[in-house]
Amino acid sequence: MSEKKQILKSASIISLVTVASRVLGYVRDQRITLLLGTTLSADSFVLAYRIPNLCRRLVGDGTFSATFIPVFTNYMRERTADELWDFANSFFWTIALILAVVVVFGVIFSPYVIHTFTSPGDKVAGWDEAISLNRIMFPYLFFLGLAAIGISILNSFHNFALPTATTVVLNATIIIFSTSLIWPYFKSPSIALAVGVLVGGALQFLMLVPQLVRRGMRFDFGISFGHPGFRDISRVLFPRFFGLGISQINFFVDTYFANAARMPRGSLTALYVADRVMELMLGGYAIAVATAILPIMSHQAAANNYEGLKKTLTFAVRIVAYITVPAAIGLMTLREPIIRMLFQHGQFVAESTRLTARPLLYYAIGLPALACVKLIVPAFYSAKDTKTPVIVGIISFTLNILLNILFLESFVFYKRFQNGGPAVATVIATFFDFFTLFAVFRLRYGSLGSFAIFRSLGKISVCSLIMGAGCLAANHYYTFLLNSAFFLQLVVFIVMITSATLLYIGLTWIFKCPEIEEVYGIAMRRPGAAEGLAGS
Repeated sequence: MSEKKQILKSASIISLVTVASRVLGYVRDQRITLLLGTTLSADSFVLAYRIPNLCRRLVGDGTFSATFIPVFTNYMRERTADELWDFANSFFWTIALILAVVVVFGVIFSPYVIHTFTSPGDKVAGWDEAISLNRIMFPYLFFLGLAAIGISILNSFHNFALPTATTVVLNATIIIFSTSLIWPYFKSPSIALAVGVLVGGALQFLMLVPQLVRRGMRFDFGISFGHPGFRDISRVLFPRFFGLGISQINFFVDTYFANAARMPRGSLTALYVADRVMELMLGGYAIAVATAILPIMSHQAAANNYEGLKKTLTFAVRIVAYITVPAAIGLMTLREPIIRMLFQHGQFVAESTRLTARPLLYYAIGLPALACVKLIVPAFYSAKDTKTPVIVGIISFTLNILLNILFLESFVFYKRFQNGGPAVATVIATFFDFFTLFAVFRLRYGSLGSFAIFRSLGKISVCSLIMGAGCLAANHYYTFLLNSAFFLQLVVFIVMITSATLLYIGLTWIFKCPEIEEVYGIAMRRPGAAEGLAGS
């Protein structure tokens, strides 16, 4: 009961801050598309931003924390305070040195970095603008890496609000640099946006420093590649990045294929916007739950409480499914109105909306699997099993590449999927990743309460499909308003989204979905609900 209450409490705090970040993230992306549309300049910015954005999302999704927190929590349990902070300071400065070297090489060899993610038959020769933008943004990785350490330390102390707020600061900074007060002072809007990314990254780290010092971090200079804690983390860091971050790495692979000569111009930007819409509509709750359960599962594993760990995982999967399944249905049915309302302004025209709607449809299908991978991989890591997620991740990664090639080169598949092919490949690979990991974990560690999960999933799916039917009907009538005033379209759009949400909540209440009863029962401290949770 206490673990579940802690998960919901922490997830709620993270979600509130994440929603604010997602809203600002939308404003940021809306400013980018308004200034750049789906032009070559937009594709250049997205291509250059892919590397720092991948790293940002890996950190934001808890990939680094999944490696650092188990080691740090062991030090908290078994070592003195001096030993704990000696490890933290040594690790911080050692990583800072490594990041500095990586950034220098990244800036110097920026042309090779960019051309690594463009296909040989690409219609754009040189990508000079992308190279320049990459050189501006690459140092962002230095500040992001240092911020990742600070975030992981604070999360270990169950401090989630401030670490989550770092993305709010990043998005706000980029928005400021996109305004007419700032960007005209630069050579182009894309350069202003790139500088905003760099400045925002520095602020992300600096805002964590006071709280870290308050906790006991001294920042005493000292580099030690031989520290036992550093060796423990470095031994599993790359495998864990690959295992937990495979979905983000698959998104990164999509960049290469979206730049193929066969793809229509603007496909890369369309893919980026579709991915951003998916995250915006998700609201961050899945990532919030994943972030909240990691320290709990780490402590449970350290205490050899594997039954408690399995119950924590099962509970998290059900709660996340309650959010992501209706979100996926809503995105699929209302994809064009959502993109049109959120982004069809300035240089982002009707053709841009149609180009973006296709990959969004396919990405939405994989939303539940994408979210659940973030839950089950840390369970393996908490059980000190790094090998399995990596092996499954490599197979998933290979499957994604092969499917991308098939969908691009096959006339039949390309005609069907077009610029949505990379999204389809990623979704199939993600479902493979989740179901394989779930099956292996169950076989290795025993029952995960599969019956309860499938029973909940059945009710959630029925409620979501009824809601989806309502969205389809509403979308049919919404098309008659396309030539109306923007304000009228906005009002109707808000009513549609709100009505769909209330319909889904009402249906889950009628169908007595346990997730809504658990959340409500804990929030209201109902004895019956508490007893049910405790005995589950």
